[in-house]
Amino acid sequence: AIMSDNESENEEIADLSNPDVTTKYRSAGDIVNKALQKVIEGCKPDADIITLCELGDKIMEEETGKLYNKKDKEGKKIEKGIAFPTCVSVNELVGHFSPMKGESKQLKAGDIVKVDMACHLDGFIGAAAHTVIVGGDKVEDKRADVIMAAHNAAEAALRLVQVGNTNTKVTEAWAKVAEEFSCKPMQGVLSHQLKKFVIDGNRTIISAESVEEKVEEFEFEMNEVYCIDVVMSTGEGKGKESELRHTVYKRAPDVMYNLKTQKARQFISEVGKRFPALPFSLRQIEEEQVARVGVSEAKRHELLEEYPVLKEKDGEIVAQFKYTVLLLPGGTKKITGLPLGDLEKQAVSSKSVKDEELQKLLASSANPKKAKKKKATGDKKEEEKA
Repeated sequence: AIMSDNESENEEIADLSNPDVTTKYRSAGDIVNKALQKVIEGCKPDADIITLCELGDKIMEEETGKLYNKKDKEGKKIEKGIAFPTCVSVNELVGHFSPMKGESKQLKAGDIVKVDMACHLDGFIGAAAHTVIVGGDKVEDKRADVIMAAHNAAEAALRLVQVGNTNTKVTEAWAKVAEEFSCKPMQGVLSHQLKKFVIDGNRTIISAESVEEKVEEFEFEMNEVYCIDVVMSTGEGKGKESELRHTVYKRAPDVMYNLKTQKARQFISEVGKRFPALPFSLRQIEEEQVARVGVSEAKRHELLEEYPVLKEKDGEIVAQFKYTVLLLPGGTKKITGLPLGDLEKQAVSSKSVKDEELQKLLASSANPKKAKKKKATGDKKEEEKA
């Protein structure tokens, strides 16, 4: 809880009105994109998922390790590193697959793979996810449809997450895009506001409303940061817990309990030191045995929040694009997420956006005023597609 105490003191300067904060977000974003690109390049037939997860984590650790190595004004070291461990989730798995040794799987040609990760500098988080088709083949079936549904929905959101717009508008656009590609937005997925050391802020955009799940409507405001998480499914859009081990957890803030066994105490003390506020994978715990034993006891006493490995029905496919946006005075700036890349040629869907309002939205520029050249190419592609 130490973090939330000093958060209130620093609240005023911990947003984008402080150029130093904006720089940290952008630098974290650059690092996550670099790591994501490398893991995507490694998604080849027979690649081992655990090796890919370790690669992503290693790049995030190494690259954040090169920056901000001087102490801050109070003489404290600036914390930095992984903010969400690399996850590589295939086909019907919705996400959070970051396996331990001996529980990994190999990729095969034709697999649809979601790679998801985040890093931070001084608590300022850059998060991103991308979908890749393993092997060089072109796909023209529902795999292409769901990838293009997620891509178009991500592009729509980029144009709607603007100061003064509402979260409801984004959710509605996602439903429309999904329909055009005969897909469904994945229920239970939330796009969160990001704050210093907070990866799951209270303001959220819900992927799809259901009877059980609704979120409060709000307007986006200047200097806010959001992680936009677009997850589409060829199935019903309802995830069930898979039989795979859940390995991604976050320390539950403000819950204290004296664990009984020595291993469990060792585990929760390591988590407290190394991952006091942000999610981690059991892979990252020094001793595997400590992780396995410690986690069940810590869970029993509600010291951890779990990121479960959910899955769609067998045979269905889930695609994801995730990026981080800064709501700056000049407009909304996307700082993470990769261009379509190989998907441009590989995912060939016979479906497209026919709705005129959506077409117009997607054809509009997503560039903030001081635009970088790179984003412009993405817009052109959108116009050709629409």
